[in-house]
Amino acid sequence: MLRVGLTGGIGSGKSTVAARLAEHGAVIVDADAIAREVVEPGTEGLAEVVAAFGDDVLAADGTLNRGALAAKAFADDASRQRLNAVLHPRISARTVEYFAEAPADAIVVHDVPLLVENNLAAGYHLVIVVDADEDVRVRRLVESRGMAESDARARIAAQATTEARRAVADVWLDNSGDRGTVLAQVDRLWTERLVPYEASVRLRRPRPPASPVLASPDATWPAQAERALARIRAAVGHVALRMDHIGSTAIPGLPAKDVLDLQLVVATPADAEAIADPLSDAGFVHRDDQEWWDEPVGDEKTWTKHLHQGADPARPVNLHVRVEASPAWRRALLFRDWMRANPAEVTAYAEVKTRLAAEHADSGTVTGYAEDKQPWINAAFGRAEEWAAHTGWEPDAPSQ
Repeated sequence: MLRVGLTGGIGSGKSTVAARLAEHGAVIVDADAIAREVVEPGTEGLAEVVAAFGDDVLAADGTLNRGALAAKAFADDASRQRLNAVLHPRISARTVEYFAEAPADAIVVHDVPLLVENNLAAGYHLVIVVDADEDVRVRRLVESRGMAESDARARIAAQATTEARRAVADVWLDNSGDRGTVLAQVDRLWTERLVPYEASVRLRRPRPPASPVLASPDATWPAQAERALARIRAAVGHVALRMDHIGSTAIPGLPAKDVLDLQLVVATPADAEAIADPLSDAGFVHRDDQEWWDEPVGDEKTWTKHLHQGADPARPVNLHVRVEASPAWRRALLFRDWMRANPAEVTAYAEVKTRLAAEHADSGTVTGYAEDKQPWINAAFGRAEEWAAHTGWEPDAPSQ
């Protein structure tokens, strides 16, 4: 099952996107519909709301008078918390039931207006944000809902900011234009990303090999890495000693394969085994088709590791799970921090990477490219250790 979070500000056209995804076969779990469901006439939820706020929150026909409830529940923080204590557990439980009822191969889209505000992003394999220019959203609210313009702008201002939504968005759909444009974006998203993503998670299918292709430095790589780390943290953070963004995409100004390298450190090999399935379920598929190891430096032994790869076809990730006793996890952080502190080394490494990527451009794999880089990297570790001894460098506090 692929869990997709769908959100967007009021008037953005989120319902249009949800409807199109449903046409393609997605299972839609509507948070607003569930919030209404748990307080329908005859439910325990409605009975508790009445007990907490009085009979006058009911309409004449026995349904909930939402306006009357809002006037009481949002009068102060204590009242709002009392309402949340009634509704949130029931909404959460019913949401879990909807997910559990979906087929094993489903793409489940959780339509959640307050996804950002409630810090839910890490619980999904992918987050889709629907957006539109504010003036477009205001016009839609005035025309379709009869709102006054001032009310529409006030509602927009009260919601999450564009910056906060961008921070969690794996997919950003601009719905400022005509309906056909956004629907075409959704169609491509379904075919090119969601369907293969779901299959790769369910089938534990690793990323296919490819020739080394270097991308120009991308200032958004750290933010993309943090989204992936947040998902890993949600899945296995209780076992991890630390998690970090490492490798070339963690070094500003360095061209790199557009693959995020992440590191997760655990206490024992048994811990690495124990988290293999939870990580795979979270979208980071365990590569168990062969043994993986860290290249030794000097007289060090070869240390085995677990390698997981991101199943999202549009966001390649390599997750290296290493045991604390291995020196490799420390070296990964040292290499990153040393490069960040030494621009001349970044330039030298970029030249090596560019030359070798060109030499292996038609290989169909990164194996030869990686092997040919290793002598330079081994020599670089010597310089990095000298720098560490001179500066007193030690790994910083874990990012988690």
